[in-house]
Amino acid sequence: MESIEDSYRSYLDGDKASFDNIIKSLRNSLTLFINSYVHNITVAEDICIDVFMELIVHKHRYNFKTSLKTYLFMIGRSKALDYIKHNKRFEITDIDDCDIADEKQLEDFVIQNERYQKLNKAVLLLPDEMKYAVHLVYFEGMSYKDVAKVMKKSEKQIDNLLYRAKIKLKAYLGKDGDLFYEND
Repeated sequence: MESIEDSYRSYLDGDKASFDNIIKSLRNSLTLFINSYVHNITVAEDICIDVFMELIVHKHRYNFKTSLKTYLFMIGRSKALDYIKHNKRFEITDIDDCDIADEKQLEDFVIQNERYQKLNKAVLLLPDEMKYAVHLVYFEGMSYKDVAKVMKKSEKQIDNLLYRAKIKLKAYLGKDGDLFYEND
């Protein structure tokens, strides 16, 4: 399987279908990353489309010095911040429940979902920069170097943000995994 950078090179050489590989590889993760800023999945999807359009319209801005994923996440972050700056409103949407037939499977799903919700709530309590760093490293699997480029920080600053985020998450979740708020 070719890398997304190779797909982009093929696209630049005239293979229009190669751009589909890029979209398929990055659309979901880029949309979720943008959603962590704008808190509206519909808006995040629109911004994600804008990011890909940016890549099509300004073909030669990407210089292959960083990964294409990092480059697109940088554009996504910038567009999300522009949206926030111009709209100044947030809507929080809940994840829809899934249909599960088996009772044991349902119980496991509920328990896992509760853990996920507690962790998600704890992550949302983190200061914004910590929240973004956690998302990019642990949910997107990006390297500290790439996250540093996206967030316009040094790798050491990213390391420090993640270290402090882990300490805060441990404090928020406690030993039992129950969510504690700072005011509790």
